Amino acid sequence: MKVVVSIGGSVLVPEPSGARVAEHADVIEELVADGCRVGAVVGGGGVAREYISAARDLGANEIELDQLGIDVTRLNARLLIAALGEDAVTAPATTYDEAGEALRRSDISVMGGVAPAQTTDAVGAALAEYVDADLLVYATSVPGVYSDDPNETDDATKYDRLAANDLVDVIAGLEMNAGASAPVDLLAAKIIERSGMRTIVLDGTDPDRIARAVRYGDHDGTDVIPDGVGEEPTYWASHEDDQ
Repeated sequence: MKVVVSIGGSVLVPEPSGARVAEHADVIEELVADGCRVGAVVGGGGVAREYISAARDLGANEIELDQLGIDVTRLNARLLIAALGEDAVTAPATTYDEAGEALRRSDISVMGGVAPAQTTDAVGAALAEYVDADLLVYATSVPGVYSDDPNETDDATKYDRLAANDLVDVIAGLEMNAGASAPVDLLAAKIIERSGMRTIVLDGTDPDRIARAVRYGDHDGTDVIPDGVGEEPTYWASHEDDQ
């Protein structure tokens, strides 16, 4: 089973701390021990936002700010690589070719950002599409996909299941509201729709939730279901057959 786990920077590194990173690394290593091939993508989180804000005050342009954010995501990726040890490629992959080749060798590949104007949400979706992953998991700081920003709207509805095209519509609506917080961005949602990628969006602050979602499909987040497949996951059985 091939799985891509996209971990938000605010989830993995809310502040520089080895303990939180080690917990997520342990889960990834357990999945590999189960027979999964794992690619991880790491975001920049609050640290990236602080650097970007400071650089903007100094007059940096938007491309320079994007590049600074990419640098921070790769620093966060290096923290995860350090925690993973010998099972991981020793430096963040900077292209999908590099990451794909690592997964073919059954090594753990960790990516940060790739290019300006593209978030790590989109990198996670693109990597999952590139390697034809069985599952894409977004480990975010919120419990799933909502109809509105739950931080701003008390009666926001959490979706347990969404079709991929409905995910695009929901995220587009959230992104049009200035300051709204979407669990994945619009480009990522469109890649998920295009690729037909089975996707789970969940609260990854407890890394054990990631493990349960990948192993058993057991989670309290949102299932994004591709067109043409049943609502129940089909890849758990194939995972068990690999053992």
